[in-house]
Amino acid sequence: MSHTEHCILIDIGGTAIKYGLTDFEGSFVEKHEIPTEAQEHGGPGIVRKVLQICKELQQTHGPLRCCAISTAGMVDPHSGQIVYALPDAIPDYTGVNFKALLLKECGLVCEVENDVNCAALGELWQGAGRGLHSVFCLTVGTSIGGAMICEGRLVSGASHSAGEIAYMRIPGGTLHQQATTTALVRNFAQKSGRDLHAVNGKVIFDLAEKGDALAVQAINELIEPLTDGIANIISVQNPQMVILGGGIMARSAYLRPLIEASLSRKIRPIVAQATQIAFALLKNDAGMLGALYNLRQRQGFTKNIYKA
Repeated sequence: MSHTEHCILIDIGGTAIKYGLTDFEGSFVEKHEIPTEAQEHGGPGIVRKVLQICKELQQTHGPLRCCAISTAGMVDPHSGQIVYALPDAIPDYTGVNFKALLLKECGLVCEVENDVNCAALGELWQGAGRGLHSVFCLTVGTSIGGAMICEGRLVSGASHSAGEIAYMRIPGGTLHQQATTTALVRNFAQKSGRDLHAVNGKVIFDLAEKGDALAVQAINELIEPLTDGIANIISVQNPQMVILGGGIMARSAYLRPLIEASLSRKIRPIVAQATQIAFALLKNDAGMLGALYNLRQRQGFTKNIYKA
């Protein structure tokens, strides 16, 4: 494969499948989005959609030889298999092997990685972490995800779950229980007496910026467990940068001073000075671009130039 060719990129989430075609530098020729319909059709439905996407792009654009996939679930990046996916999120997805499937059905060389890991690789390559070698990426949403990159490469771990910080213990429980948008919405709804289903992160931040005391308090109460987790991560990895992503992290102007002030009380000054706090830049393209960078690394297109 040469750098002048194009690659199919697919980002499989619980709600939507984003896909596109790029050159090997990450410049998009086209990109699209379709509903995942995970609950309705489960893993077999996703497999059908992925095969259809690949075959249609091959027909439209002529010979294509590779596909890079970012997906929800725990992934064995060596075999390309989904080793675990929450049945409540995507039924019958565990065990799907896109690497073998796309080679057999479409003749495509394929590399597969977890979606949070791909988002981190995308930010390292073309986003907030460009030029760095050591970053940790958090995504704060319905739950909280993480990915660790050292010397320019993902740390996968013995069970392919390195960086999965949702289960990290902090005062009061886990990060999943305490430091997510779900926890923020639940806390604010309880404080304000509002219907849980009528509130979301955007509503809370809009109210806080207008001076609503309960919204301000709810956000402040999210910052403490979140920075407990970040302080633990920094203590273990000592990364050059922690990158924060996910829906509410778009409110970086509001959040940055709160996060930095809280962290300054929890980590030593010498460590704080060496650790940048940044917010994700690539938005919806992070997973696809990270999947491409993962393929570049695994297929030998990208030399690992990053050294501590």
